[in-house]
This record gives sequence, structure tokens and C-alpha cells, in this order.
Amino acid sequence: MAEGLLAGGGLGSEAMAPEPELPGWATDEGLERLEKGLFENEDSCSDCSDRAKPGSSLQSFVPEGKTHFPEMFQTSQLLFYERFRAYQDYILADCKASEVKEFTAEFLEKVLEPSGWRAVWQTNVFEVLVEVTDVDFAALKAVVRLADPYLCESQVSAFTLECMKELLDLKEYRLPLQELWVVFDDSGLFDQTALAIEHVRFFYQNIWRSWDEEEEDEYDYFVRCVEPRLRLHYDILEDRVPSGLIVDYQNLLTQCEESYRKFLNLRSSLSNCNSDSEQENISMVEGLKLYSEIEQLKQKLKLIENPLLRYVFGYQKNSNIQAKGIRPNGRKITHVVSSTMMTGLLQSLLRDRLCPEPCKEEIEIQFHSDPLSAINACYEGDTVIVCPGHYVVRGAFSIADSIELEGYGLPDDIVIEKKGKGDTFVDCTGADIKISSMKFVQHDAVEGILIIHRGKTTLENCVLQCETTGVTVRTSAEFLMKNSDLYGAKGAGIEIYPGSKCTLSDNGIHHCKEGILIKDFLDEHYDIPKISMVNNVIHNNEGYGVVLVKPTIFSDLQEDAQDETEENKALKVQTSGEADVAERVDLEELIQCATGKMELYARAELSEQVEGNCEIVNELVAASTQKGQMKKKRLSELGITQADDNLMSQEMFVSIVGNQFKWNGKGSFGTFLF
Repeated sequence: MAEGLLAGGGLGSEAMAPEPELPGWATDEGLERLEKGLFENEDSCSDCSDRAKPGSSLQSFVPEGKTHFPEMFQTSQLLFYERFRAYQDYILADCKASEVKEFTAEFLEKVLEPSGWRAVWQTNVFEVLVEVTDVDFAALKAVVRLADPYLCESQVSAFTLECMKELLDLKEYRLPLQELWVVFDDSGLFDQTALAIEHVRFFYQNIWRSWDEEEEDEYDYFVRCVEPRLRLHYDILEDRVPSGLIVDYQNLLTQCEESYRKFLNLRSSLSNCNSDSEQENISMVEGLKLYSEIEQLKQKLKLIENPLLRYVFGYQKNSNIQAKGIRPNGRKITHVVSSTMMTGLLQSLLRDRLCPEPCKEEIEIQFHSDPLSAINACYEGDTVIVCPGHYVVRGAFSIADSIELEGYGLPDDIVIEKKGKGDTFVDCTGADIKISSMKFVQHDAVEGILIIHRGKTTLENCVLQCETTGVTVRTSAEFLMKNSDLYGAKGAGIEIYPGSKCTLSDNGIHHCKEGILIKDFLDEHYDIPKISMVNNVIHNNEGYGVVLVKPTIFSDLQEDAQDETEENKALKVQTSGEADVAERVDLEELIQCATGKMELYARAELSEQVEGNCEIVNELVAASTQKGQMKKKRLSELGITQADDNLMSQEMFVSIVGNQFKWNGKGSFGTFLF
């Protein structure tokens, strides 16, 4: 999994390849290699003699607006591979979750200066300069005293020197290492100290979860938790995760932390209660509900953290775009977009589009120099005509009313190119939107080139040059695509969500990661999508031509695997701290089924041209059946049964006629089943 993530981050495996053996910190040679590894950077060509030169290899910074404070080491801007190597090779290695603190303390003992350095103690209320006199490695705390002269900045004016001394006295002058920022020293003596503290700080702020220690310990904690969470953190920083999914993840984290805190309090009260009172029985039932809720929340968090599952599963997103409705005066306007309007062009427009026949009534026309301003000026029933030209827009097209957006000419003559970052390029929520005869070129749109949130959108005679995902058809939306060409998506060309309706006719979908990805939700049930595919050519995609995602994790398994006895055992596991893996649903094992051990299945290569509904449906059914048998065998090892072997419903394919599937990397059809 590590190699895949590294490649996904744009780095080759050689750039982050681990050492042949784990570092031997007990020897001088191991410590020397540890120091070299911590300071290695991607472009470094330095030899050992360079490393021996005096001076710091780290940058410094002064906190904004705090001119009286000394400079501090700048360590917060480390790259993904730098943190990856530090945690994998030097700090956590192959430790279990219960050993994280022990491994971290051992690492710090080898690289941290035990005394003689200054740091800024930062909290949400104040910042104060301290001197470190000793380090309690086992507790991950530093023993400090106030620096001379006393430097402190506080949001509370009444926070005096006496108050600070009293606070430190209450803390016994022992502060968590992650709250300390090492003062810059250009001698290079404290570089390791600053970096080591940064790794500890980052880990406990972004990676560690309070419930990790109670997870199953037979699994490598780095591979199971650290790597996917680290990758997600940097995917978010680098704008590779949709904003809606980020909000979902943060909300899930908050909910899980609150539920886990309640569970700990309840477990503590139960452990102190020896009577079989009615109140205790009520608490047991409440604890059981909390346990189930926490497991579901953790499952959803793992789904988002894992890059593969994050890609194949859908998530809920509501668009806040508000429709304007009918213009107050009741009129409909035709908006004409042209960077320059010449008399010849105007005459052609009047002849072909504006007055093709004697007008029964006058048409009101507004002229615009760019398509974005024209769309923003639209009301219900308006028409936008885009004249030939290359238009560069820096915002998103948010179409909330039923309008027509049409190009006047061939698609390659009307090019609309997006610049600047954002989730999407074109957002559609109108009841009946029509887009025709133009080319869209996408850049830096995290979620895709076109999203239909709700209502019906018709795309005809268009070209979509994608960069991330192509078209996303969300739940309850309807999409009709005709005579169009879509290519270049790093994700799927078209993502179809459950509960939607998608009609594809006479299109080309090619050179994407997958041609069409039919998504599903992890534990929420919606109607199956309704899909029609007629005379499309799906070719030269990296993966499959069509991929069907059909999970049965958790929601279906709960019904089969959890009865009253199992629930009581599960609560007993949590209240006593003893694990009984053979007698309960192991959610982590299921995640492994989904990510590593249950690979996508595709049958042998089909003929290059497949025509007719029967052949496609039969192929998908065969793939689903065989995949279901493999999954059933795997789950049987965990004591879990699966009732339904037919995980793919033929009902979703309304009409499939005359399609061609050519030169797709993994085959024409694949299924991803849990």
C-alpha cells in the first residue's frame, strides 16, 4: 500500500524507500544513520563531509506580530515523504497501537537534547519563553523554568508574571513537548531536537486518535492508521479532496470523539458499580448503543482515510445554489457572449439564431464579454449564446435555473477554459438545463468538470477535456449526454450515484482512469440508478470500461452477525478490556477485505466490440457471482455469512445497445464488491 500512496503523491518508490533494516538506535552507527535520515531531503546530493559542516540546515521564523520573541525553528512545512520516512523508519516502525508512546519515548531519548535549549511555550491563551532543564522521555514532557528576561504575550492583560509562576507550579514545571517550539540556534546543535518535537507534535495533532489504543494490536499500526491518515492530510493540503468530503470527515471525527468520551465515562461508572440495579441495566443498554455508534463512525472515517475507498464510494453533498426564478417583469432575455462583436457576426446571429423567422414579439438581448457574467445574469427561461472564441474563466459556473447554454459554431471553436482552484467547474441544480456545442477545458477542479446535483441536465455535441473527475451524476439527478466526447480524467469519466438517472447516447469516453464508475454508499440505502447506454465507444481507459461498486459491509453484516449474545460479548470486551476476535465482527478485517485482499475482479478480455444488452448484463452478472463467492469464502473465516450471492441488480440497466469497448487496460467490465 505504501508504494501506491507514494506514487500517488508524485514521488517514486526510490525517493522514500526504507532502509534494509530498522535503525539500531543503541549503536553510534544507528544514531548517525538516524540523523542522516531525519535531515535527508529530496534534492540533496550532499556527501558525509557536507553533513559535518557547522550550521543549521533548518530555516527560522519570527511569529507574526511578536517582534520581542526570538526566532524559532521552522519545522511545520515538512513534505509528505519526510514525515512518512520519519514515522516508518525511525519512530514507529512496526509497533502496535499500545506501544506508540513507548516507541516514541525511545526515539526521543536517542535524538533529543536533554537540557540547555530554549523554547516558546504556546497555548491558545498565551506564549511564554522558557528554558528546558530536563526531559521526562517516558511522559513526553520537558522540565522547564522561565527564561531570563521574562517574555510573555497573552490575550488576557491580567496574565502577570506571578500568574505564570503559579501556573507552572501547578504543572510542576513539566510541559508537554508538543506545546514547545524550539528557539532557533544556527550552530546546528538543536536541529534534531526541533525536528523530533515537530514529529511528535504533528503526530498527536493529526494522526493519533484517542480510541486507537483499543484497536486490535496484531496489526501494524503504521500501515493500518498512520499511512492513510498522513496521506489524507496531505491530499487535503494539496487540494485533492472535495471540500464537502473534508467537512464530512471533520464532523465524523467530532462525533466519534464525543461518543467515545461518553463511552469512557459510562464504562468507568459501570466498573465502579457492583450491584445489579435497574440503573446499571439501563447503562449497559446505553453503552451497547454507544459502542455500535462508535464502530459505525470509525468505519466511515476509515472509508475516507483510505484513498481507494475514498475514490470508489459516494458521499452526500448538498448544493447551496439558490435559483432566481422568473424575472420580476416576466420577460426572458437572450444573452450573447463575444469578446468582440463585429457587424458580420451580428448579422449572422440575427439570421441564424435571433430572428430565423418573422418574430412574433421583440427579443431582449444583452451582450457580455465572458460566459460567466452571462450565466450569473440569467433568470428562469433565459438563453445564453456563446460566439466563437477562447474564454478563460476563474470562477465556477453555478446554474440554478432552467436555462439554455449553447455555442454558435463547432465545439472546438467555442472553448471555455477554467483557471484557478475550486471544487468544480460547472454546477447544475436547475430543473431543466441544456448545454450544447462547446468545449470545456478543466484545470484544478478538485471534484470534476461537471456536477449535476439535482434536476435534469442535457449535454449535447460538447467536448469535455478533464483533469480530475469528469461528470458526476448525484443522487436524484438526471443526466442526458449525446454526441459528446469526454477524455483525460484522472478519476472516472462519469461517476453515477445511486438514485440517479443517466442516459448516454453516441458518446466517446476515453483516456480516463475508468470510463464509467457506478458508485454506492457504504451504509445508506437508495434506489438503484437507472442507466441507458446506446452506441457509445468507451476505449483506452487505464482501468475498466465500466466499474460497478456494490458494498454490503457493515449494514448487511450487522443483521447476520449481531444477536443479543454477540452484543453482550461486544460490550463485555469494551468494559473488561479483553478482546475475543473469534466471536465478534472485526471491522478492521473487513476493511482489509475491501482494500488489499479483495482486489477488483474482471473476467478475461472480451472481444473489442460488444453489442446488445444481453452480453453486457451477462458479463456483469458473471463477474458479480464469482466475486461474491470469493467474498463469501473470506467472510466465512470470520464467522460471518452472506445471504445474497447476486449483488448486482440487472434492473439498473434500462437499455444497453450497440456499445463498443476497446483497449481498456483492465478489461471492459469490473466489479468492486464487499
